[in-house]
Amino acid sequence: MGTFPKPVGTREQAEAEVKGWTRLASRISVPALHGEVALPDRRLLAYEDVFATGRCEVLMGDVIALADRDPAVLPRLDRLVDGVCADLRAAAEETGKRVPLADCVPDLYLDRIRPGGRLDRWYLRRDLPIALPHTHMTVTLRELADYTITANGRRLTLNVADTIDSLRHSLAPDRLWLAGLTQGDTTEPNIADPLCWLDFEFAGRNTAAGEAANLIWYLMALGGWLVPRYQPDVYARSLRLALPPLTRPRIEHLELNEGRRHIDVRYFWDTGPGRSAAVTRALGGLRGEGGSGLEEIRAFLALRILGVIPASRLTGHDLLLVLINLAESQDPLTAIGTFFTTTQAPHRNSGERSSNVPAPA
Repeated sequence: MGTFPKPVGTREQAEAEVKGWTRLASRISVPALHGEVALPDRRLLAYEDVFATGRCEVLMGDVIALADRDPAVLPRLDRLVDGVCADLRAAAEETGKRVPLADCVPDLYLDRIRPGGRLDRWYLRRDLPIALPHTHMTVTLRELADYTITANGRRLTLNVADTIDSLRHSLAPDRLWLAGLTQGDTTEPNIADPLCWLDFEFAGRNTAAGEAANLIWYLMALGGWLVPRYQPDVYARSLRLALPPLTRPRIEHLELNEGRRHIDVRYFWDTGPGRSAAVTRALGGLRGEGGSGLEEIRAFLALRILGVIPASRLTGHDLLLVLINLAESQDPLTAIGTFFTTTQAPHRNSGERSSNVPAPA
């Protein structure tokens, strides 16, 4: 009771995680680490169960879902997002130094962009068909690169192969980045409320820009949309409440002109009020992590957009939205406030809570 046993594959992985946890334990709020158990096929790290001990109540994703439904929860969400951003800023200011990307924890970025890595397997080794919404047409990913796209009035090109080639240049192993000591995977299931960081698989020296990109894209798209839709078991298992998400990005209009090789798209990025507020709050709190624009986080953001949910699992509607967001994020004229714009839906079930939903703290 009060202990959370986390399975870890090998002795080396366990040692790396313990080292990461140790480097953070005196700097940010983390669960106690009680010890390690060696089993024949794996290792177990025994962490404090912050929910069983009463130290924390829910996860960040739960607080967002509650704030989507009840405006009284918004101050609680603001405090949590502010605390996360303050920890990331402090990591950059107090432990940050400019180092080659190869000196940072490789798993989320460097390993995925390497030739033969995840992006090659998902996007380059086969030509994915994309069923265009609101039409009876299917184009492949390579064919789509020959089309121009007008998305909400902005002219774009959706050439994923060129984007991946550009990412390899931007995220070269020897390129220098500001990197500090952080938890390494800043996502809603890894942050408890009151603020406590969980899961130290990627803990260590991580880029400030990568941490910012990870957090904001998770808030905007992964947490409220892609993960619950395409990894529902992960969503249900990782969140305490797993309330139905209210984020509904949608393509409202698509017109295809085959002769001109042009596609006109109008889309909306609907989110609940809580998620919209979290995105806005994080943008304000992370200005120091990536500057006032997208320049520092652009490449890391692209890798998060492409490298989390396999493209082959997405519907044509959802894949096209992801690719449009990718193109917008890489456009040099895109301002951070413009890219991370959501369409706020009204509060749902305001004032109503089930008996297992904690009241705002």
